[in-house]
Amino acid sequence: MPRRERRAQLLESALEVFVAQGYHAAAMDDIAERAGVSKPVLYQHFPGKLDLYLALLDTSCDLIIDNCRAALASTNDNKDRVAATMQVFYSYVASEEGAFRLVFESDLTSEPDVRERVDRVTTECASMIADVIRTDTGLPDEPSQLLAVSLVGMAQVSARFWLAGGGTIPREDAASLISGLAWRGIRGYPRTDDH
Repeated sequence: MPRRERRAQLLESALEVFVAQGYHAAAMDDIAERAGVSKPVLYQHFPGKLDLYLALLDTSCDLIIDNCRAALASTNDNKDRVAATMQVFYSYVASEEGAFRLVFESDLTSEPDVRERVDRVTTECASMIADVIRTDTGLPDEPSQLLAVSLVGMAQVSARFWLAGGGTIPREDAASLISGLAWRGIRGYPRTDDH
């Protein structure tokens, strides 16, 4: 199998094992077995379990950050931006592969490299949102950033709560409900244009 395909196969298998067992309980033996390869093959691609976990975490963090960027760029209407961005978080936690657990529920956040990556999701998403808030409201940097971090926190926490609760509210409806709450709060800030 070509190296790139093998790496993708190993990452997919590792994701399944880490999501099911968490970092500490997962073993390289389990990941190799799930991938149908020997441990030496696994170690040819990843020198250790942390390296493998960080590679997965990078991919997962990049996905939500890129999707947040795309949601914000998808329209100039801020109400629609709020809704699209909220849908990003709800879609991410609802994904069947469960990669969100690596980002939002990692059992390894005391590890500096992991913490840095996990924090990057909040920091980068909030920075993009803060840019929109600052541009459209004329608020200074610090208040814009604080509002943006609050919106990201609302999205992350409510999406995880929705998933954990196993309620009967469909994902789109849950995201719409929370985006309505967020929009009702953020729309009241002074704007510098008609958005």
